[in-house]
Order: sequence, then C-alpha cells, then structure tokens
Amino acid sequence: MSSDQVISELTRKVEFLLKRQDLLEQENRSFKKESRELHKRIDRLEPLAEENKDLRQENSALKTESSDLKAEVAKLKAQLNSNSRNSSKPPSSDGYKRKPAFPRKKKGKQGGQQGHKGRTLQHVEHPDKTVRHKPGPCDCGHVFSDQELSVAETRQVFDLPQPKLEITAHQLLMGQCPICGKWHKGIAPEGVNAPVQYGKGVKALTTLLNVDYRIPFKKIQILFSDLFGYAINASTVYSNSRQCSERLAKTKTIEIIKSRIIEAITAHADETGIRVEEMLRWLHVATTVFYTYLFVHEKRGRLALESEQSILDQLTGWLVHDCWGSYFNFKELRHALCGAHILRELEGLVENEQSKWARVFKIFLMHLFEMPFEERVKRRQQIEARYTLICGMGEKAEPPPRKTPGKKGRYKRTKGRNLVERLIREKEAMLAFAFNEEVPFTNNLAYPNFFIIPTSSVNDISSDVYI
Repeated sequence: MSSDQVISELTRKVEFLLKRQDLLEQENRSFKKESRELHKRIDRLEPLAEENKDLRQENSALKTESSDLKAEVAKLKAQLNSNSRNSSKPPSSDGYKRKPAFPRKKKGKQGGQQGHKGRTLQHVEHPDKTVRHKPGPCDCGHVFSDQELSVAETRQVFDLPQPKLEITAHQLLMGQCPICGKWHKGIAPEGVNAPVQYGKGVKALTTLLNVDYRIPFKKIQILFSDLFGYAINASTVYSNSRQCSERLAKTKTIEIIKSRIIEAITAHADETGIRVEEMLRWLHVATTVFYTYLFVHEKRGRLALESEQSILDQLTGWLVHDCWGSYFNFKELRHALCGAHILRELEGLVENEQSKWARVFKIFLMHLFEMPFEERVKRRQQIEARYTLICGMGEKAEPPPRKTPGKKGRYKRTKGRNLVERLIREKEAMLAFAFNEEVPFTNNLAYPNFFIIPTSSVNDISSDVYI
C-alpha cells in the first residue's frame, strides 16, 4: 500500500473518531442534562417518599384502630343482645321475654293429665269450732226451737286463727328454810336467760323465714309487726340464725353431708359472688341429688377450692362444673362440663357474630343430647370424629390470637377462639355425658343452691354461712 493510501486511510479513521467524539460529547451533555433532571426529580420525590412512609404508618395505625373499634362495637352489641340463653346472665335479667336455655319439645297437653289424682280439702271429723246457723221464723210466724232443728248441710272453712304471740311468765319462786334459815330460789328453764326475750318458736320461725324463704331482716321485722304487733329487731333475727348455725355445727350433720357428697359417683360444683359486710366474697357449693354443702371464702379460685373448708380434694368420682379453670387442678377427678353453659356461648356466637361453626356445633350437641344412650355408645367413634371435625372448622374460622401493640401479657383472643380452643382441649370432659350414664348433660343441680342464702336489707353482720 502506498503512502498516499495510508494517509488517506488514517485521515478517514481520524475523521470517524472525531465524529464519534462529537457524538459521545453530545450524548454526555444529554446524559448530564438528564442526570440534572433526575436529581431535580429525586429532590422533589424525597419529601414525597417521607410523606408516603408517614402515610403508610398512619394507615396501618388507622387499620389497627378500626379493627379495635369494630371489635369493641361487636362486643358492645353482644352485651346489648345478651340474655340468659346466650350468656351467663341470670334468667331474672330477661324481663317478660324469658325463654328456656335450650329448646324444649312440647310433651302433650298442659295441666293435669288423665289419671292424675288431684288434692283438695276434705271434711274433718272434729273441727276446732262449730257455728250453728238457724233458719228464720216461718211465714206463719212460728219460731223454731233447738229440738225442732236438725243438721241439713255442713260446710267447713279452713282459715288461719288470729295470730298472736303467747307470752309465758316464768316466776322463779324463793323461800327461806324455817329450820336453818337458808334461802332457796327456783331455777329457770334452759334457754330462759333474760327478763324479757323471744322463745324457741319465734327463733325457729325467723330462721326459717330468713334462710329457707330468703326474706330479708327488715321484711321479717315488718311482718312480725303486722302479724303480732311486735317489731322484732334485725339483729335478733340474725342472732337467731347464727345460734342455729352454731348448734348445727356442733352436731354430726355437716360431717354426714360432706361424707355423702364425697362418696357420691357424681357431684356438682359451682361458685357465685355475694356481699358480706359490703365486701365481695365467694359462695362455693358442692352438691348431689340429696345433699348440699356450701361455704364462703374470700377467693373464687384455687385458694378457695383447696382450702380446709373445701371437700373437692376428697372426691373420687365425677365432678360436673362450668369449666372454671381452677377445677381442673384436681387431676385425680373425672371432669364433666355443663352442656347448658356451652349452648349459651354457642348461641351468643350465632346471634352476635353469625358464626357458622357455632351453629353446626350447637345442632350437633343438641342432637347428641337427644340421642338414646345406647345409640351414643354404639356410634362413639363417629361422634368423636364429628366433634373433632367441627372444632377444626371453628379453629379455621376464628381469627388467630394477636398481640396488642404496646401492651404486655397474653395475646388477644375472640370469644369464639377461646371457646373452640376450650372445646378442643377439654374434649373428654365435654363428651362425658354422652358415654357415661351417671353424668348429666348440665350442671343445673348446683345452681338452685345459691337461692337459699339468707338476705338482708342492711349490711351483713358476719362472713360465715352454714347450710
């Protein structure tokens, strides 16, 4: 290749490189311009990014607050809609629209059934008083004598005599021995200790009215004033009940009651709050069909149930209760849950949260309750499998426990979550009634015992209650 050709080729390459350089410079200027634009945009976006971050945090807080408010609204609605069928509220709070805890089937006509022997008053052979009613004079003017009249008809009226207190004066006589000069004085009967006092009959009646009929001290005072003309003091009524309790405690009656409950195949337990000297105390009950033992304690849970007053640690059979956690501390006992409590909780979930799994479980439980015992035993595997399946539905349907931001302690659970976890954990106790003929469906045997507690319109004087 000649030198001219080489020079020409080099010139062409130099021109190409110069053009390439110009293009690169143009691109560089363009990139710098774009870079400046991007930096400007970034400068404008940085505050927006911070603002976006703040808005996201605020949105998250608002979502949490909204969720809490919805939960609170649902809770308030549930409280507003709660009654004795879907909560632990007593039937007395239902007003005039009272319904049974769970549906009852009609069993024939109401009232007296065919073949039922009724009870009515019958004539007595020797009445306390007889009043003779003579006819008036005859139209002709004749007046009848006693010898001319005979009994045509007898009508007997059973009524109360005029109530009054019978006052007995005990005179303690005294005299001086004419031989030695020593003075002697008669001895008053046992229990007659004061110049003026009420007798055993009054003490027994006031105790009966206060303890068995649950009439407050003040009303007993008014009743005595109306009937007998003596306004008995409230402290006297209390003292009478206390004396009866102390005398009963000295006998073997309480120990016999305890032993009968301890030896029973199935016992029921429950507790309720009462006021004693304006302080909250807890009344605990252990009962069977024929025997009831109650005691009052400052605590509701383990300290009370394991105290010297309690007899639960001596039981050996079934214990039916409402799933209060402290009862499960007695590991040697066989536990059974109250089906009525569970039905009320399920009804609450159905009415207030439209819970599907709760509706299915309620139907399942009622069907199981109505099923003959022999049929339950035959179908035990199917029943237990169905139980587990429905609980699984509930576990998936109920929201998982969540931690409340900024708060310590247990994770927050819904009522439905608590119930389904309890049903899973206490499956054996829940199904105890189904496969053990000696175990009833409910703990209803324990509840009526709370209605026999003495009441008062004034402050209670003592914390001791003996039944």
